[in-house]
Amino acid sequence: MKNKFYKLLFLFALSLFAFSCSNDDDNHDDHEHEHDSEEHTFVRILLSDEKTTEITLFDPSEDKISSFTAKFAKSSLYTTESGRFAGILHRDNNFVETFDSGLEMHGDHVDVDDVAKFGVLATSALKPTHFKSKIGEILTFNDGDGTLSVGKETDVNTAGATFKTINAGLLAHHGAMATFANGTYAITEKDNSVTGTLPEKVKIIDNTGKTLFDAKIQTKGIHGNASDGVYAVFGSSSGILVVESNGDQKLIAHPEDFGTAWFGSILETASTGKFIGYTAAKGAYLIDVVNSTVKPIIQNTTIMQCKVSYDHTKLAVLLHSGDFKLYDISSLQVSKEVKATSETATDATLKPQMAVTNRFAYVTSPTTGELLQVNLSTLAIKKTKVSSTPYMITILGYENSETHSH
Repeated sequence: MKNKFYKLLFLFALSLFAFSCSNDDDNHDDHEHEHDSEEHTFVRILLSDEKTTEITLFDPSEDKISSFTAKFAKSSLYTTESGRFAGILHRDNNFVETFDSGLEMHGDHVDVDDVAKFGVLATSALKPTHFKSKIGEILTFNDGDGTLSVGKETDVNTAGATFKTINAGLLAHHGAMATFANGTYAITEKDNSVTGTLPEKVKIIDNTGKTLFDAKIQTKGIHGNASDGVYAVFGSSSGILVVESNGDQKLIAHPEDFGTAWFGSILETASTGKFIGYTAAKGAYLIDVVNSTVKPIIQNTTIMQCKVSYDHTKLAVLLHSGDFKLYDISSLQVSKEVKATSETATDATLKPQMAVTNRFAYVTSPTTGELLQVNLSTLAIKKTKVSSTPYMITILGYENSETHSH
């Protein structure tokens, strides 16, 4: 009887312990869920202004705004490969600046290495338009003379550092380039077989401008490109042009119902050989260059913005209606939908711009001077005043909240 009593007492205590652990687990899950609804500590949002030289750096986790002054207004913003720096292009003013977030990734954590500031590295160039950053380089294609300007991320804060000019002997045109993992470049060239400023072909050059592989395919016009280091993909009216570093080239046909439509924008994804093609005339499609397939993600002719997420695993779409849709690139399915903004006219002079992390979508509101923060967990929307007329937006930093005490 006595043993039976102790046995029952033990089972009761064990059940209390299990219940306590269960509550601990529930509380832990709630904490994690709450944490996921907040932005990562080391994500920053950089914005330019259409009418002023103001550059705004927004820290979402601290809800903090910092203002800086660029050389010119209406600048285009791009994030470098490392995530720490930004390239600031002033196309109409023939100038390129750099910006340093001050954040540095160290494996599993992030250090605040310096204060946010403009970098020393800058250059004058003729109509710097197309921006890329691979293998530690900061690269622009200059429409005014068909040259490339190449800087190094490690030189952003180095006194006396300059961009190097690569002249491949090209005619001036509205061009593009892509960097391969081996350090060579795929670069567009114009032969005037098509009227206008768009190029028709792509060749491979080295970092001195020397031609390594001549173009093999001539198209009726090229615009938009992306590269994963292995494949360089260019939008073309003749098909999707795929170029490899060994000089191999091929065209992937557009879907049969495209008619004269073609992808004027190509976006990189997190998967090697897979890209997003976008055209306002049809929508956004997944391009698999290995299998030469093109699959629809969203077929819609009212898309205002089409961007991949910061980690390249999601596709975010903002319609003119103000509806926001987030697609998982691996499944091609919608994961989130919300009414993010009011309707924007298709002929609006300045339209909302968008950037997306794995926790938030950030949408500019040019008419109110605000940045809209769409919480992808709760779908709640917060508004923050950033500048008079926000123009372009990019994400800096890291989707990481881990610090390290030295």
